[in-house]
Amino acid sequence: MGRSAPLAGALAPPIMQQARIETLQQMPIFGGIRADLLEGLLQASKVVSVAPGQFFFHEADQAQSMFVLETGEVEVLKCWDGRVYLLGRLRCGDCFGEMALMDMSPRSASVRALQACVAIELSTAALHGLYETDVEQFALIQMNLGREVSRRLRLADERLFQAKVGALEPYPDAPFPLT
Repeated sequence: MGRSAPLAGALAPPIMQQARIETLQQMPIFGGIRADLLEGLLQASKVVSVAPGQFFFHEADQAQSMFVLETGEVEVLKCWDGRVYLLGRLRCGDCFGEMALMDMSPRSASVRALQACVAIELSTAALHGLYETDVEQFALIQMNLGREVSRRLRLADERLFQAKVGALEPYPDAPFPLT
């Protein structure tokens, strides 16, 4: 995969650990989660480095973690009908692979580093450890994950609609007022 050896979250200097906690708290998925629980999640997580051109993961890989990008930029790629398509680019503070924490299905796309990247890898096992510690905070993360996935689905629906709108005929008898 091209990843360097993971560094345990617990080995991070206190200043770096605090910065990681603050990064997570700024993200929609971890908004409202107590700092002590985020610290526990980080201690159960890995920090990985990926060189430019290398992959965090490939489409159809088994999925057991999500990533929070600390540095660098990645591209999200999807294969279809023998071709590769760019779905988007993500930067520092963005996350990817979060569907793995919800559905335990194989990866739906590939993620490749465009620059040297450092990311926090949060495993499903670490998240389920939070369930055993604080079910309310676990439920909040699950709700936040659902919101983030829903937001991305709405964006994908809008892109799909815009791509197909040229091939569609307007509905002749709109059953509601148009704005």
